[in-house]
Amino acid sequence: MTTIKRAHSPNFKAQVALDLIKEIETVSQICSRHGIHPTQAKKWKEAVLANLVPIFDKRPDTALAEKDQLIDDLYRQVGKLKVELDWLKKKTHSG
Repeated sequence: MTTIKRAHSPNFKAQVALDLIKEIETVSQICSRHGIHPTQAKKWKEAVLANLVPIFDKRPDTALAEKDQLIDDLYRQVGKLKVELDWLKKKTHSG
């Protein structure tokens, strides 16, 4: 028997994870109602719980600031190299 891999929307995954977190029904009941395997549902729940803390973290995102700085530096380097290349092309064609 061949199994078909289904793609679930982020909203569906979030709803299943929330149902599991609420614990109003058993894992089996929730998975039966949504037509998914309990192992998959538990992975989605773990993903939600793992990402809760960063939502409430008040510190500025230093990783994002570092990434933006790196992008700015790379654009600066590309611009400098382009100017140098244009200058070298001009020098080799005029001489």
